[in-house]
Amino acid sequence: MRQDLGVVNPVNRAQPRRFRFALNASQGTDPGSWRRLARRTEAQGFDSLLIPDHFTQQLAPFTALASAAAATRSLRLGMLVACNDFRHPVAHAKEIATLDLLSNGRAVWGMGAGWLEPEYRQAGIAFDPPGVRVDRLVESIDVMRAMFRGTPTQFDGTHYQIDGAAGWPTPRQTPHPPLLIGAQARRLLSLAARTADIVGIGPSLMARSLFGEPPTHTPEEALDEQVRWIDTASPDLGRPAERNMVAFPIVITPDRGSAARRMAAPTGMEPDMLLQSPHAWIGTVEQICEQLVERRQRWGISFWVVPGDDPDATAPIVARLANT
Repeated sequence: MRQDLGVVNPVNRAQPRRFRFALNASQGTDPGSWRRLARRTEAQGFDSLLIPDHFTQQLAPFTALASAAAATRSLRLGMLVACNDFRHPVAHAKEIATLDLLSNGRAVWGMGAGWLEPEYRQAGIAFDPPGVRVDRLVESIDVMRAMFRGTPTQFDGTHYQIDGAAGWPTPRQTPHPPLLIGAQARRLLSLAARTADIVGIGPSLMARSLFGEPPTHTPEEALDEQVRWIDTASPDLGRPAERNMVAFPIVITPDRGSAARRMAAPTGMEPDMLLQSPHAWIGTVEQICEQLVERRQRWGISFWVVPGDDPDATAPIVARLANT
C-alpha cells in the first residue's frame, strides 16, 4: 500500500501533484553547521533533507539524518538513495524504522541497486552484473517490507535467507515510510512504478555520447521513453507513484546560452542538448519556474531534488512553487 503524501495522481494533467522540493546534502564539519543547514532547509520551504550514500568524503547517512531530525520539526529525512549492497536488509530495516520512530514519522525509504564500480572495488565489495544487483534489490525490499511488520520473518531467496528475525522497532508510518526507488533503465524503472511510492528518474544513457558514439535520443525523447516505461508498468490503483528527478546543473542567470556553454563539458552534453535537458535548471527564476510547471504537465515530475549544501540559491524557486 502506498503512503498518502497529500498529493494527487501525477498523470492526471488536470489535477497534477503539488510541487515538493528536497535538498540533497552530505557535508558537515561540526554538529552546529549541520544542524543549522537542516533548520535553514526547513525554514526555506523544502519538504525533505536527503543525503547520498557513498564511502567518499561525506557524513554517514543515518547518524547525520538522526542529528537533522533532532534539529527540525517537519522536515522529511532519507537517503537518495541507499545502495542496497552496503547493508543487509535486516539491519537496514532496523535503521529505517528507528529513524522513522524517533523523527515522529518523517523518514523516507530510499533504495537503489548500486552503480559506482570504483567505490565497490575500493571497499572490497563484489560488483556483480546489473541483473544480479537488481535481483538482490528486489529481494531486499521484500525482506524489509516484512521486517517493518514487526512479526517473525521467513524468507528463502537466492540472495537472502531469513529465519524468524522480527523487526523492532516498527516504523511510525504505516505500513512503512514512503519508498523511493532511483533508476534510469527500463527494468528498474518498471519495478519502481509497480512497487514504490516515489519513482526517482535518473538521466538516461540514451541521451549521452557513449564509447565515441553519438546519443540515440535527445534528452526530451529519452525522458519520454522512460515515462512510457513507467506508465506501462504502473498498476491501475488510481494513485500512481510520485515522480522525482534531481536538478542538474542549476544556474540562475539571465544568460542561458553562456551558462550552457560553460556547463556543457562537466555534463558531457553539447550546449544545445543541455538546454533541452529536463533535468537542467538554467535561466532566471521566472524561466525555471515556468519550465518546472511545463515538465510537470508533460511528464508528471513534481518532486525535485536540489543537490548541494546551500539551499539559499534555489530558495526563491522553492518559495514560489512549493505546495502549488
